[in-house]
Amino acid sequence: MDTVLELVDEYGTAVYIVLFLYCALKSGALPLLGGYAAQRGVLDPVIVGFAALAGGYLGDELRFQIARRYGASWLAGRPRLENLMSQCEQLLERYGIAYMFIYRYPKGLRTIGALPVGMTNTSWKHFTVINAASAVTWATLLVGTGYMFGEAIEDAVLKGWGPVSAGLLLVFLVVTWLGFRQVSRHSN
Repeated sequence: MDTVLELVDEYGTAVYIVLFLYCALKSGALPLLGGYAAQRGVLDPVIVGFAALAGGYLGDELRFQIARRYGASWLAGRPRLENLMSQCEQLLERYGIAYMFIYRYPKGLRTIGALPVGMTNTSWKHFTVINAASAVTWATLLVGTGYMFGEAIEDAVLKGWGPVSAGLLLVFLVVTWLGFRQVSRHSN
C-alpha cells in the first residue's frame, strides 16, 4: 500500500482527475482508497470528496440524458426489449425513488442503472434531485469510510472483498427479479 500512496503523492492533480472519471463510470473501491490516502495526508480530503461526488452525480446525469435521447430509437423494433422496458416502467412507478437512490451501490449495476430511468417518463427534475441525494450519500459513505477505516478496509480487500460485493449484487438482482414477477402478475 505504501507504493500506491507514493504514486498518488507523485501524480497529485492527475489522481483527482482519475478519481472523478472512475466515479463517473462506476462504483468501486477507488473512493475508499482516496479517503484512505486523504487520511494519510497524501490527498486533500475535500477535493477527494468533491471529485467522487461530482463524478458519481455527473456520470449518472449523462447516462440518463443519453437514454432519454436515444433510448426509444434503440428499443424500436426489438419487441423483447420493449416488453422488458414496459415492465421496468411499472417497477419504476412503484419503486422508482428507492431504485434511483440505491442502484449505484451494488457492484456491476451502477454503470447501467440510470439508463432505464432515462427511458421512462420520469422527469429530469425528479431524477436529478434523487441522483444528487444518492451521490452525496454514496461519496460521503465511501470517502468517509476510507478516511476513517482505511487500514481495516485495506486488510479486508487483501483478504477477499470480492465475495461480499458479489453477494450484494446477488441480493439486488433477486429483489429486482421478485419485483418483476410481482409486476407481471398484476399486469395479467
